[in-house]
Amino acid sequence: MASSSAIRKVTVIGSGLMGSGIAQVCAQSGFKVVMVDQTREILAKAKGGIESSISRVAKKKFKDNPASSTQFIEKTMSNLSTNVDSAGAVKDADLVIEAIVENMDVKHKLFRELDKAAPSRTIFASNTSSLSITEIASSTKRLDRFGGLHFFNPVPMMQLVEVIHTPQTSEETMKTLVQFSKDLRKVPVRCKDTPGFIVNRLLVPFMMEAVRMLERGDASLEDIDQAMKLGAGHPMGPFTLSDFVGLDTSKFIVDGWHRRFPDNPLFKPSPLLNKLVGEGKLGAKSGEGFFKHGKK
Repeated sequence: MASSSAIRKVTVIGSGLMGSGIAQVCAQSGFKVVMVDQTREILAKAKGGIESSISRVAKKKFKDNPASSTQFIEKTMSNLSTNVDSAGAVKDADLVIEAIVENMDVKHKLFRELDKAAPSRTIFASNTSSLSITEIASSTKRLDRFGGLHFFNPVPMMQLVEVIHTPQTSEETMKTLVQFSKDLRKVPVRCKDTPGFIVNRLLVPFMMEAVRMLERGDASLEDIDQAMKLGAGHPMGPFTLSDFVGLDTSKFIVDGWHRRFPDNPLFKPSPLLNKLVGEGKLGAKSGEGFFKHGKK
């Protein structure tokens, strides 16, 4: 059930893995949600995926009460609508969450359009994991009402949300975004607009340093993974983690940081990572990365 916070109506731009996950948790929590994408076919597929996911949640939550399970599914789905018109979808939104492709020019174009269409009170947020919130926000005239809401995949299961503030984000906006995250039954952590925020800023350089150890021949990838599991208590080693995250994702993040901060050695590109991505070995999703994962 939605709380009495300032947020009641949410528009999610993008219905991919992250966008649909965000829309789902918003609808489950009692918010009225409009999910936006380019075509009705894309949206229909995403909505079907959400309903399947919610059905699994309901089956587990109400395993001995089929009537309550059905009611939960119907109530959640009634909170969710779709729209191919992004400008029309934000006209009465309290919060707009963008979850589209990680391309600054595309995000700028979108937010310029949304800034004209949305009420002045509407808060804008980006779910970007690697781009600058400050730079994204610069395409709008609501710098004090713009922040980051970085969810983690899979959104319905992962508890953490990084709530990001730029130098211009107002404290009122931050409090609203933090409370909204809590209303979704998530655990918010606050962070300023620094590359990678908290998790990726620590995680990506960690994974890259493991790759550099392998490139230097310091240790095998199996031994590096084993060492970090048994010596540091990590649930998985850096190479297993890299394969799960996606080698192309890590490369995209590091390349972007290197362009912005070319003198930072932590952001230096890796020849081995570039080679694997160039060969289409992207990790678990492609069947092979640092390890082989079976045919996809």
